[in-house]
Amino acid sequence: MIVDHHGNLVRTGRATVNGTSLHYRTAGSGPAVVLLHGVPKTGYHWRHLVPKLTDQYTVVVPDLRGLGDSARPADGYDSATMSDDIAELMAHLGHASYSVVGEDWRAVIGYQLAARHRDHVNALVFCEALFPGFGFEDHTALTHENVSGGMHLWHLGFYFQPDVPEMLIAGHERELITYMIKYERSHPDTATADAVEEYVRCYSMPGGIRAMLAIYRAMLVDAEQNRQASQRKLDIPVLALGGSAFIGDRNETQMRLMAHDVTGHVFNAGHDLAEEVPDEVADVVLPFLAERL
Repeated sequence: MIVDHHGNLVRTGRATVNGTSLHYRTAGSGPAVVLLHGVPKTGYHWRHLVPKLTDQYTVVVPDLRGLGDSARPADGYDSATMSDDIAELMAHLGHASYSVVGEDWRAVIGYQLAARHRDHVNALVFCEALFPGFGFEDHTALTHENVSGGMHLWHLGFYFQPDVPEMLIAGHERELITYMIKYERSHPDTATADAVEEYVRCYSMPGGIRAMLAIYRAMLVDAEQNRQASQRKLDIPVLALGGSAFIGDRNETQMRLMAHDVTGHVFNAGHDLAEEVPDEVADVVLPFLAERL
């Protein structure tokens, strides 16, 4: 259940955009802010942050292509295509300009959204993500530094192999999702039972794991898209947020390659900031948005 600042349930809907169907939630009033979740999560990831925004902003929380309760098409899982999904959704909802908050894989989609639709995006909050094409791949290597520092992304290579991950994960979605979201957090108890149930429900649906894997398998395409987009830096303000136990200040370092106006902040947390430290995130994000809208 996701509620606004009055405790009312957010509105839900579906929109046919960019050749697929997206499920979304929306609430509040004022300038628009779209929240983009990562993997293996859904829009439910933002449940703590939404009521902190809705008294000042119209908040849109989509389930990304293939994830949550959105449709699971056969293709289109590269970051540029998925960013175009969101651009069309926001246009469909009547928002000509908006800020973007993205986390994990969907922070990269948020970047592509800002790069591809520059006339519509006025600020970007980039949370806990590594850019394909700019060092992400380095963390898949079996090195002492990666393993001892908790940044050995072993699962990327596994997910890239066709068919085998589907075979091994089927029937074990709960075990995989619970492990991934708890292992990446400094505060594993914040992976609450309701969130785990929601994520398991969605990724256990027909095509759920296939769609998740398709996002990882598009990483080499994403890398080229990011290299091309980076040739023209973003002119909008960017807030780069990290967790000290995971990507940390590397979020800011990367974004300085992509944008002119970058501010960084690191929390005492792991990878899933909006679930681990939502109050602290709101304390940083709200002033950033207020200064730029």
